[in-house]
Amino acid sequence: MKKRILVTGGTGFIGSHTTVELQSAGYEVVIIDNLSNSNADVVDGIEEISGVRPAFEQVDCCDLEALEGVFQKYEGIQGIIHFAASKAVGESVEQPLKYYENNILSLVNLLKIMPKYNVKGIIFSSSCTVYGQPDAEFLPVTEQAPIKVAESPYGNTKQINEEIIQDYVKSGAPVSAIILRYFNPIGAHPTAIIGELPNGVPANLIPYLTQTAIGIRKELTVFGDDYDTTDGSCVRDFIYVVDLAKAHVAAMERIVNGKNADPVEVFNVGTGRGYTVLELINTFEQCTGVKLPYKIGPRRAGDIEKVWGNVDKANDVLGWKAVHTLEEALSSAWKWQQRLREKGVM
Repeated sequence: MKKRILVTGGTGFIGSHTTVELQSAGYEVVIIDNLSNSNADVVDGIEEISGVRPAFEQVDCCDLEALEGVFQKYEGIQGIIHFAASKAVGESVEQPLKYYENNILSLVNLLKIMPKYNVKGIIFSSSCTVYGQPDAEFLPVTEQAPIKVAESPYGNTKQINEEIIQDYVKSGAPVSAIILRYFNPIGAHPTAIIGELPNGVPANLIPYLTQTAIGIRKELTVFGDDYDTTDGSCVRDFIYVVDLAKAHVAAMERIVNGKNADPVEVFNVGTGRGYTVLELINTFEQCTGVKLPYKIGPRRAGDIEKVWGNVDKANDVLGWKAVHTLEEALSSAWKWQQRLREKGVM
């Protein structure tokens, strides 16, 4: 019998790609999503790629009663992957209460429910933002690097949620957790059937970039060119979303098979290499042959100057490694954008 996994935010960018990889690995997936930043049609795309249609329930994780109804309807959920969250750094600075309410309450509700339904463990979608701006001696940043004061309410919710998980498990709750600290996920499935398609104006770099390249947006703004980096723009560790999705499968295998060495484990998930935003733009132009209109703007509140990850622990303990290049990731994102144009979506 297939092991049943709940994926919150499963019609979103990372959630949809992870669902495909989970199903390919033999898991049965139940998706819940409130569709605040995604579309239910994504479920069709997941089925088209994997040949399996995941169960889908339109539920908000902040609604405890509705959330518990999912566990009652789908018995025997063994693990949870919790993606559902508001995630735009800039918006979090402008609307902090939205982020604290949505991102924290959703996790608390899941943790409350887990023991009642004998759920073994949870994988929490965290972020490298918990490191803030690491001091130079901590780059590339390891899991042991100091947690800095968050640069944004979004980053702070990730820190608080990590602390909530640690405190809850430490209290004796019969659950385990794996915290995955992502760097910057980009790209789309190689089939171009699913990809990143936020509602409204994209807050993330790559969908804004590809929408600009195809003519939907006038130009891309690079936020700052006066940072202490090789070309003045911010440095990030860009990871292909399919590589990231596979890290969740490796982590879930560890949880459901009881292989975790500690009740709470933390792993960086990235490539181990940093690129500046301007290097990324140049790489996109080289691998697609498309000239990208962009301008330099002022620094953006909440942005970190430079961060990239040491991913040795994930490589060694999870047996996982990012294998795709920046060129491959950017080419897949462009292929996805072209498919959206062909379908008349945008």
